[in-house]
Amino acid sequence: MLLGDERAALCGVGRRLAETGLVTGSSGNASVRAGDLVAVTPGGMMLDRMEPADCPVLDVRGRPVEGGRAPSSETPMHLALYGATAASAVVHTHSTYGTVVATTMTELPPVHYNTLLLGGVVRVAPYATYGTPELAENVRAAMEGGRRAALLANHGGVAIGRDLGEAFENARLLEWLCGVYVRARMIGEPRVLTAGELAEAAERGVRPPEYGPSGPAD
Repeated sequence: MLLGDERAALCGVGRRLAETGLVTGSSGNASVRAGDLVAVTPGGMMLDRMEPADCPVLDVRGRPVEGGRAPSSETPMHLALYGATAASAVVHTHSTYGTVVATTMTELPPVHYNTLLLGGVVRVAPYATYGTPELAENVRAAMEGGRRAALLANHGGVAIGRDLGEAFENARLLEWLCGVYVRARMIGEPRVLTAGELAEAAERGVRPPEYGPSGPAD
């Protein structure tokens, strides 16, 4: 079986996404790239019930290579991110707080310096119908400048990483940051960190890991 380890890893991260509430039902998806091949979660299937053989393998142009199930409808977004970044994994969620922020804001205000671990202030990609080239392009643009995560207007969130574990942790951090902001708004007006304060935190080492010379700039 092609990309057997990668497809097994997709099943593992699918269970973690469901267990942590970052996805519900058959919503959300994930993928992992190995060279010119991409293994992706199948469309219309609950992520915590997948088996490795359920995850189709495509080439980087989206052409099917192996697997009997159709790939996730959001595959164009995954492929766009692989084409624009040095990421090896993508995780797309429909998490509660992320979707709340994505429905009400144009960016996630930097209320905590750990925003820097996602490459800077998290942008909200303009709304487009799910699974379309337009949405893929909007998300690609929102991730420019070395971002590791973005929100999708009225939809959810997406995170990338050097592997599935890192992409999952970035998705979980995105949801935590959104949760902090939403809860802070329940008490009062959150204090937002200034560009200078973020720069000072960056100087002290709060920054995402390097992808390497060919990766996106920080």
